[in-house]
Amino acid sequence: MTLELPSRFQFRLKKDSDRTVGKHFQAVVAMLLVSGVLFGAVGTRLAQLQLVEGPRNRQRAETNRIRLVPKRPARGALLDRNGKILASSRLSHAVSIWPIALPRSEWPLVVDRLSSILNVEPDSIRQRLEQAGYESIEAITIARGISPAQATAIAEFGDELPGVRLEAEAVRNYPNGDLAAHALGYTGEITQAELDDPTYETYRMGDIIGQMGAEAAFESQLQGEWGGQQVEVDSSGRVISVLGNKPAISGNDVQLTLDLELQKLAEQALGNTRGAIVALDPQSGGILAMASRPTFDPNIFTTNITDAQWAQLQGAEHPFLNRSLQGFAPASTFKIVTTAAGIESGEYSPSAVLPTFPFLRIGGIQFWDWNNAGFGPLGWRGAMAMSSDTFFYQVGRKVGGETLIDWTRRFGFGTKTGIELASEESPGLVPDDAWKQENMGYGWYVGDTINMSIGQGFLQTSPLQVAVMFAVPANGGYLVTPHLLKDSRTEDDWRESVGLQPVTIEVLQDGLRQVISSGTARSLNLPNIPPIAGKTGTAEAPPFENHAWFGAYAPAENPEVLIVAFAEHSGGGGGSVAAPMVKQMLEAYYKDWQKP
Repeated sequence: MTLELPSRFQFRLKKDSDRTVGKHFQAVVAMLLVSGVLFGAVGTRLAQLQLVEGPRNRQRAETNRIRLVPKRPARGALLDRNGKILASSRLSHAVSIWPIALPRSEWPLVVDRLSSILNVEPDSIRQRLEQAGYESIEAITIARGISPAQATAIAEFGDELPGVRLEAEAVRNYPNGDLAAHALGYTGEITQAELDDPTYETYRMGDIIGQMGAEAAFESQLQGEWGGQQVEVDSSGRVISVLGNKPAISGNDVQLTLDLELQKLAEQALGNTRGAIVALDPQSGGILAMASRPTFDPNIFTTNITDAQWAQLQGAEHPFLNRSLQGFAPASTFKIVTTAAGIESGEYSPSAVLPTFPFLRIGGIQFWDWNNAGFGPLGWRGAMAMSSDTFFYQVGRKVGGETLIDWTRRFGFGTKTGIELASEESPGLVPDDAWKQENMGYGWYVGDTINMSIGQGFLQTSPLQVAVMFAVPANGGYLVTPHLLKDSRTEDDWRESVGLQPVTIEVLQDGLRQVISSGTARSLNLPNIPPIAGKTGTAEAPPFENHAWFGAYAPAENPEVLIVAFAEHSGGGGGSVAAPMVKQMLEAYYKDWQKP
């Protein structure tokens, strides 16, 4: 049966049918246009991603999958002049964390667990994490030199410590304990301040660097070059495979001028006396021994040291202060300079003889001789032997302050010596009129010259500077540059002439020899050691006890070793306190010596 519609409906259907055909065509065209635009945009984006940004994106993808696990180089050893080990490395274990290995939310549990094993404050670990950033791909060392029990615990609880690595590493070892601690120094983890310093631009957080002494001075030679492994990791940061390995390059060994056996003698002679002993080669300035008290054991820094331990080590005795490099009044050892100034100025002849007195009155002040009696008429040699103060007062007054100050500086006082430990060394103080005006509010007086002539007043010199002064008469008139590095340079590379006349050098040498043969240090005129030359000194240091000094070189005719002993606030004299230390060292050093 066929249903027929009225004609009006048939017409409308026909008209609608015609319009639908047009619309279908328009829809197709629109669809094609839209599709073209979309495919064009997608194609353009794909082209940009693959052709323009492809290398960068591939690199980012690789970075998300591949990690570089750095490997620390072994630090070079420090050796004495004969090749004996002073500092080296030993195998130990360290614990590090890998920030990117875990989401930030999962680290608190791991940190708490780890801190209980290592006995480290959780906040210190969290601080290190936040400092590096939780997305950091570099491992952060949080403990070194851990005990075998701690290493075992880390290994046993490894499943509970994702992102934590236990690895063997070389740590610093000082086989002789606190021997030469101030000369060798110690190593420690680089600080944030050091990381911000351009000097350490190639270093990273957690690096171990020299913090004092030779360890710091020769850091660039000792450090070595980092190596590492390129590893593939999964989404949780666990290592799947090792893709490549670059061996770490160990640092270079550094040979020092120190003599281990002489260093032991210096430490024994100094004992528990607060002060310092310096021994050097008077011909080249090479440091043979450098001891300072109080001292410390640099091995304590191979593990993480707490703030409380550091505070204890920084106690009132200041054990980290290298007293060999600090300034003190040099007392009568300085009469070497006053003698040179007196003769070289032309004010006195080498054969001059002066009366000595119980005291000299200058500017209304009595300046006493140390024996309160004087010694009668004396020449240069006798004045040096008996250490007559009133003799040298007269010399200082006549040559004048400017001349005496000039010669003081020519002997190296008032400036750093040139030793590699410059950051720890005090230049001392050579006062003058300008310094007094600035610091005291008034100028230079004759009394200042009088005090300086016997090594008192505002003058400040270090034991090392005093040793450099003694080297001038010992080596025939040369100012040496003291140094710790043993290399191929000759003696002439380490010294320069002070400009003394031969007769002045002769007077100094004879006077220093008479100190031992007939003067204030006759206790060292011994048949079992070579003839020596030297000088005592006792420095007033009110309101505290006196300082004691003694310097000597041996053999007197052709010196090979020079020793200066200094006892800080010992209360005794140079002849009774410091001279016995040098005597003890020389007797041991020349134990096999036989008189020709």
